[in-house]
Amino acid sequence: MILLVTPPLTQLNTPYPATTQLKAFLDSRGYATAQVDLGIELINNVYSSRFLASVLPNGFPNAKEYVATVDAVMSWLRGEDPTIAARIASRTMLPEGGRFSDITDLEWCFGTSGTDDRARYIATLYMEDIADMLRQHVDPHFDLIRYAEHVCTYAESFDEIESALRQPPSPIEDLMLRLLEKHITDVDVVAFTVPFPGCLLPALRCGEYIKRQHPGITVCMGGGFPNTEWRSLREARLFDYVDYVTLDDGELPLYRLMQYFDGELSEERLLRTYKRMNGEVVWIDDTSSDMPTQTDNDTLPVPDFSGLPLDRYLSLADMSNPMQRLWSCGRWNKLMMAHGCYWAKCAFCDTSLDYIRRYDAPQAATVVDRMERIKEQTGGSGFHFVDEAIPPQLLRKVCEEILRRGLQVSFWGNIRFEKAYDAELCKLMSDAGCIAVSGGLEVASDRLLKLMNKGVTVRQVVESARNMRDAGIMVHTYLMYGFPTETLQETIGALENVRRMFDEGIVQSAFWHRYAMTVHSASGCNPQNYGAGHLGRVGENPFCNNEIPFEARFDYNLDAVGKVLYTATYNYMNGTALDIPAEKWFKKIKR
Repeated sequence: MILLVTPPLTQLNTPYPATTQLKAFLDSRGYATAQVDLGIELINNVYSSRFLASVLPNGFPNAKEYVATVDAVMSWLRGEDPTIAARIASRTMLPEGGRFSDITDLEWCFGTSGTDDRARYIATLYMEDIADMLRQHVDPHFDLIRYAEHVCTYAESFDEIESALRQPPSPIEDLMLRLLEKHITDVDVVAFTVPFPGCLLPALRCGEYIKRQHPGITVCMGGGFPNTEWRSLREARLFDYVDYVTLDDGELPLYRLMQYFDGELSEERLLRTYKRMNGEVVWIDDTSSDMPTQTDNDTLPVPDFSGLPLDRYLSLADMSNPMQRLWSCGRWNKLMMAHGCYWAKCAFCDTSLDYIRRYDAPQAATVVDRMERIKEQTGGSGFHFVDEAIPPQLLRKVCEEILRRGLQVSFWGNIRFEKAYDAELCKLMSDAGCIAVSGGLEVASDRLLKLMNKGVTVRQVVESARNMRDAGIMVHTYLMYGFPTETLQETIGALENVRRMFDEGIVQSAFWHRYAMTVHSASGCNPQNYGAGHLGRVGENPFCNNEIPFEARFDYNLDAVGKVLYTATYNYMNGTALDIPAEKWFKKIKR
């Protein structure tokens, strides 16, 4: 049997959408599979009176209160006991630690009637307080939705990760391994999906355990993190913990591995797979024409959620902003409408990677068929489309099909703010169940949007967002600062555009990212075309290769500008400072 594992820690409100697709595909090929979300199992066991009582040090402030209340809070966050919300919201039930020191004015955010939202926000701060305590006293790598992320992010060398793995397992890691052991019955292959750096160390710890305690089991690894970071992998020590690493969509690489294990294929026929041979990392990628190398989106089976503990996921709310709460609150069924990005031209984006550059859209009826089947499986009618950018033509047809069938669903996802999103399409989306969209405004400067080949203008973004607003659809926008050649005046102008959009009510949420040059992007491949240059060699790290140090001339301090942008936008999201011109936020920034 094949055990498909999502290691700790990802989102806690819904299953990550990898093992569900892999299970459906491998089952359709006649293989026996099981799947486990080890992260949600771990959190439900860590956040329990039994575990906290065993690890919190004697005399720790409020230890008894945390032990006494944690089971009730977890039950409420799982949706099992709605009556406790009023007690949590009153702030008389739970101990309050450091996370409450800067708590937002709850009356201002939630009013007097938003008891559930208010309680969820307080309960999330409580959960984060516990995470802080565990990180301080039990496990320095622990966090609520990630683990050892600081060790694995931008890991040019394997040294620090190996050093962490050489330490004795913490009580939390011991618990994780005990939970994993319960699933290892009649298992021949364990395959870990590692979507983020905050999942890598736990996956390797699990791989180490399996290879020591169950040497007959083969350990495989794939997912978003390897797909991005390990395109030029040469670190042989990784294979002390895993046997095979596959890249890009995992269905066919895993299928070929199973055929190889069954004696149906030679090892030379493996697809997009790393292994260690004679102490060196070897890449095997047979693309001969007699075997498929990519799946067809239209023929992929419906994701299979069987075996996942759907009643154990938690609805959290670490912000009062209603748009940003969608990421952590509610069990959304994650589903990809189309593979890849239909635009795939933005200079800052990893457009050379398969998950972006290879666009493959199914028929609208296929998408809605999947929605209906998943709704039947999970009992949930909410969908988060995880596309790089939902194609507007396909989206129109999907909405029409939803309405034709009379299907009652809610959905949201990422888009490009292009001219296709006119008033008529936005109204159609809203009628079909679209409640929110997110999309990149990026630098909010027409010169820079053109330089980075974004394919939209500020005016077009404003028009699309206005159409969304008028149709009752919430809008979140991603923003960027520090793109090469960006001047301080352009940054001020970008913030002013954002202020006006909030003031008009056409954007409800926004977040600024500092530009990062990556080896897989057009700006990373040819930085001279964008007014920048590489610092050091590119793609030469033996372990991870993604972000590239670069040099570019700026007439201001980027760190100081970033703080201003975060502060101003936080105020905008909370409905304040909208009458202050953007220029005033920057008066202390050196020009």
